[in-house]
Amino acid sequence: MTASTPAVLSVDLNALARNYHTLEAVSGQPVHPVVKADGYGLGAQAVAARLMAEGARTFFVARAAEGVRLRAALGADGPVIYVLDGCHGDDAAMLKASDLRPVLNHPAQIQAWRAAGGGTCGLQIDTGMNRLGIRPEEAPEAFDGLALVLTHLACADEPANPMNRRQRDAFAGVLDRYPGVIRSFANSSGCFLGPDFAFDTVRPGICLYGGGPEGRPDPRIAPVATLTAEVLQVRDVPAGESVGYSRGYIAQRPIKVATVAAGYADGLLRSYSPQGAVWIANETRPLLGRVSMDVCAVDITGLDVAVGDPVELFGPNRLLDDAAAAAGTISYELLTSITPRVPRVYSQ
Repeated sequence: MTASTPAVLSVDLNALARNYHTLEAVSGQPVHPVVKADGYGLGAQAVAARLMAEGARTFFVARAAEGVRLRAALGADGPVIYVLDGCHGDDAAMLKASDLRPVLNHPAQIQAWRAAGGGTCGLQIDTGMNRLGIRPEEAPEAFDGLALVLTHLACADEPANPMNRRQRDAFAGVLDRYPGVIRSFANSSGCFLGPDFAFDTVRPGICLYGGGPEGRPDPRIAPVATLTAEVLQVRDVPAGESVGYSRGYIAQRPIKVATVAAGYADGLLRSYSPQGAVWIANETRPLLGRVSMDVCAVDITGLDVAVGDPVELFGPNRLLDDAAAAAGTISYELLTSITPRVPRVYSQ
């Protein structure tokens, strides 16, 4: 960190690689990483390049434009890239120009892809999430170019939820229509549900990036991203005075407060107020008052803290899932909320 970059997102690519191989071992199948939303906020190009070095050969993005950028970064002879949104309107030309494979989600998309000349693609079956895909009873027969059939788990982070088995059975029930086509079912959490859920390949996202499969820290998953910011100012606040907008915190006794260079314009969610906490001077300390656009306030009473000292908002000492829970959200949102003004710094 410097005066011009007081907040930094550090990305441990070695930890990313460890998580990749953990998911490979747990599932027993090839891992096809999901790198949508700019690699869950960590930087899709850097993430995908490292995962390619670890053996990944197929990636998933959400939007065609994401795929175009990834293809430009990884090269024409690079990996297979699937676009989960499928094929919309004029997307077909863009997809073909960048050698991207749409995951077709509706009969109209199948028709549009065929009308554009067809080519290698995937097909999504909606097994109960009611989000994207074709319902099992409407699933088409195999067609030219179909290389992948997939579905998406709705409740995999709840291993005992009967929805997992219902979706698995619904998916298995249509697979006879697609002999020789690669079958993909498990997401991050699904990798841990057992071999019945693995099929031919798995598509993890959040567990690659340090989130636990059940929405809480898991010792099998290494922290990958660390959001740090530096102390901008230290002040003494007398009893009875307040901290932050709308007097969000009123001191009941004399306290010492650090103003930290991270706010909601950096991705530190306003919902952290007032239950959030950070790691500073080897202790977990609470946020005080409301998170502002550019700064937040931390109680450092009794600590030896100076201007310029680092503060860990999440990372190895303040785990991602714990930080997300304190903000009333999930690790996915926490990572993808980190804004572009926070530089990504990679180690490997």
